[in-house]
Amino acid sequence: MTTYDVAIVGSGFGGSVAALRLAEAGQRVLVLEQGERLDRARVARADERLGEFLWRPPLKMFGYFAQHDFRHVGVLGGVGVGGGSLVFGGVLLEPRPAFFRDPAWSDLGVDWESELRPHYATAARMLGRAVTPTVGLMDRYLEATARAMGAVETYGPTPNAIYFGAPGVVAPDPYFGGEGPPRRGCTGCGRCLTGCPEGSKNSLDQNYLALAERRGVTVKDRARVTRVEPTANGYRLRAEDPRGERPGEELTARRVVLAAGVVGTLDLLLRSRDVDRTLPALSPRLGQQVRTNSEAIVGVLHEDAPPELAEGSAITSHFYADAETHLTQNRYGKPFDIMRYAAVPMVDDPVPLRRALRTLFALLTSPLRTLRALRLRDWYRKVTVLTVMQHVDSMLSFRLGRGLLGLGSPRLVSSIEGGQRPPTYLPVANRAARILAEQTGGVPFNQLPESLGNLSITAHILGGCPMGRSAADGVLDVDHEVHGYPGLYVLDGSAIPANVGVNPSLTITAMAERAATRLAARLGASAGAK
Repeated sequence: MTTYDVAIVGSGFGGSVAALRLAEAGQRVLVLEQGERLDRARVARADERLGEFLWRPPLKMFGYFAQHDFRHVGVLGGVGVGGGSLVFGGVLLEPRPAFFRDPAWSDLGVDWESELRPHYATAARMLGRAVTPTVGLMDRYLEATARAMGAVETYGPTPNAIYFGAPGVVAPDPYFGGEGPPRRGCTGCGRCLTGCPEGSKNSLDQNYLALAERRGVTVKDRARVTRVEPTANGYRLRAEDPRGERPGEELTARRVVLAAGVVGTLDLLLRSRDVDRTLPALSPRLGQQVRTNSEAIVGVLHEDAPPELAEGSAITSHFYADAETHLTQNRYGKPFDIMRYAAVPMVDDPVPLRRALRTLFALLTSPLRTLRALRLRDWYRKVTVLTVMQHVDSMLSFRLGRGLLGLGSPRLVSSIEGGQRPPTYLPVANRAARILAEQTGGVPFNQLPESLGNLSITAHILGGCPMGRSAADGVLDVDHEVHGYPGLYVLDGSAIPANVGVNPSLTITAMAERAATRLAARLGASAGAK
């Protein structure tokens, strides 16, 4: 059995950073990823076959886009070598100062804003942060919406993790002195959220992971870690093939970094504590303090939209409607055409049951409009979707539970923590969509899960492994090491204890940079002392 210095579970923003920085420190690193490698051919197939896009192993669908459904929230994410970066919109925004001063971590003796500042700069450089050189029709519509809402002074382009070279032209690595892969200039196809078909988006397989593999890091795909167990010299892990086509295997490592995303990391840790009992001393705070960006997803359908509406990268502009509310626009690729079936008439009502009934009434009384939208050709190219995020503190907890009647194996279940759940209705979101519709002659819509199911949908779930001074008040210390288990770390969104208020990818990367750099320095000092 091969023993690694470090085994990393997950290849998203946290795991990829850890892989590179620890390899640079001379560590023998293994990355275990349950999904597969994504290439341009796979993205092209996903346009034609939904099973190539969606990740639903029980249905024998092994794509690279996952939705995990819980009672209070639906969580969107990426599965594959590169994790969530495969399907993120490339937005690299920094949070406002309130994030760093949040009471959830402000009393731990760290000046988070000053400590993280250089790591934000490193993360931005590594992810190739740039601003799109073009302004599209959708951006002009959003600017008009910001002006109508009295917030045009906050409107501007979003910084993107995209290579904006000559469109469609392949160029030698423009970022890392020739060490990285060649890159193709963005063609503005708007498909960042469904996998970049050109290789222009700076997903992690194009930077951190590519450089890590050049330094000897081993990346194993189709390796879902199902068990973590301490040994005398580190940890033993069990990995299974989600397809069930390869035999499972065990491996050992002196240190383990968990970076499987909030859902994956919490599931593994909770099973290790409560089912397998291999990590019985994990903090009772595990699974608590889970947050979203308190968002709502609304949109506008433009039935007669010109082709220009869909031109550009996925998310190119944004504004702040007020001190707490941040809005971005979204373009989609063909696989997201399935969203047409989730678009329902826009209804204002803060009471969930009443809103659901009013939505049903609106559907029943406007059947022709509904059918016309369902049959509209290239629906995904004729919508503007707004992600409306608020810096408002709503919290969930996750634990292992069973389904209805107590049947089935234990699985993650959500519950409300602290009295305020993630929102499923934001008046400011509906207002923004209606104003945008007025600018364009379009029709505003809500999302079926929010309006009928009272279910918040998010790609920005964070927390569950809060920081604290001991296991009594936190899962992790300020260096992301798990209390009670030396050499076990969490370096993904699970470790972020507060609402970022904007797209969190840059923050996850910066926090992972800080933690991995500090760990690499300690390992280097230890090696030098021997």
